Amino acid sequence: MTRRAISPLAALLAFAIPLVAAPAFAAAGAAYRAALSGGSEVPATPSTGTGAVSATYDPATKRLSWTGTYSGLTGPVTAAHFHGPAKAGENAGVLVPVTATTSPFSGEATLDDAKAADLEAGKLYFNLHTAANPKGEIRGQVEPAH
Repeated sequence: MTRRAISPLAALLAFAIPLVAAPAFAAAGAAYRAALSGGSEVPATPSTGTGAVSATYDPATKRLSWTGTYSGLTGPVTAAHFHGPAKAGENAGVLVPVTATTSPFSGEATLDDAKAADLEAGKLYFNLHTAANPKGEIRGQVEPAH
């Protein structure tokens, strides 16, 4: 039987790679998405604008991180928010203000326990406001990404 020695570098990599990869995987959290359209606003708008938001929630740090895009709006975005608690077809107050003056946009916020519970229960929505549609031009319910 022949024995082969393992190089010190190979041994170090075999030990270090799982340590580096594991925290990145654990921090991924739960993924969410929202498809934005005028038809999802309450009441619906005739906007032909569209958009999308992708978000990740890490329960260990209570951080919600998001990225989004939009196009075809009637004018510049004047406000953007996560709202809740509300099911699709219902309106609710602002929970998390978002800066989305350009597309793409991104950000993060720390959620308290109530907001986190609403997120996990599907009771948040995201919308973009414009001067022509000050109550919201396009909107989408925040749902688990599958």
